[in-house]
Amino acid sequence: QLQLVESGGGLVQPGGSLRLSCAASGFTLDYYAIGWFRQAPGKEREGVSCISSSTSGGLTTYADSVRGRFTISRDNAKNTVYLQMNSLKPEDTAIYYCAKRLSLCVLRKADFGSWGQGTQVTVSS
Repeated sequence: QLQLVESGGGLVQPGGSLRLSCAASGFTLDYYAIGWFRQAPGKEREGVSCISSSTSGGLTTYADSVRGRFTISRDNAKNTVYLQMNSLKPEDTAIYYCAKRLSLCVLRKADFGSWGQGTQVTVSS
């Protein structure tokens, strides 16, 4: 069964950090781009970051709202993609999801599949 599982969410104060994990099972991540998306209450799901497949060079893409604060990376040996989130703001509060597509990145949710169940990130004092 092809599956992505997110973990690492939680409650953090503004300015704090979290590292989210997206672990794959049933397939190898090497050939897939992995995107992180988030959805806040009452809002559309939006693209946050993406890393292209290893075979496409592992290129990274970020939304303007997180560039310079978030870093995406992959560990193919662990079949896992990470999202390091620093300098968190209350507006980063959302459920974070990962999903896959072949090869290259675009931050359009319609182009991704095999969505995980999400992990809640809450930034609040």
